[in-house]
Amino acid sequence: MTNNDMLRRLRYTFDLNDSAVISIFRLAGKEVTREEISDWLKKPDDAAFKSCNDTVFATFLNGFIVSQRGVKEGPAPTIEKHLTNNIIFRKLKIALNLQADEVLAVLASGGSEISKHELSAFFRKTGHKHFRECKDQILRNFLHGLQLHFREGKPASEDGGFSWGE
Repeated sequence: MTNNDMLRRLRYTFDLNDSAVISIFRLAGKEVTREEISDWLKKPDDAAFKSCNDTVFATFLNGFIVSQRGVKEGPAPTIEKHLTNNIIFRKLKIALNLQADEVLAVLASGGSEISKHELSAFFRKTGHKHFRECKDQILRNFLHGLQLHFREGKPASEDGGFSWGE
């Protein structure tokens, strides 16, 4: 899944218009134009399509964290030059202030049933012996579960799941 795909999905899931996306980037210290956003949101077969590189998407995710959680005291977080699915997953979890059970409920609603131990492996440091690489399908199902909750108002699980964001 490309950064452009994820930006498109997040924009849809959280109903972010161009102005909201611009302000999210601004929260992370980057000025972007409507034209840039429009080019990132186009399909790859469009002549005006521009690839959203890792640094730009990391900036968006950092701004998204600030927009959801507020400004953190201390120095601004560094912008990653290279993103992995694990980093993206962690940043979304932080932005939405999700606990492990809530993440599992979102994943389940998106079509991925994993254990708490498997989930914690995604958030470990890369060199840790229990680290596990987050594959595209897990991230895709997480984004789909978020979309179901925020756009369609369905709970993430049968027992009511999580109640945040309402």
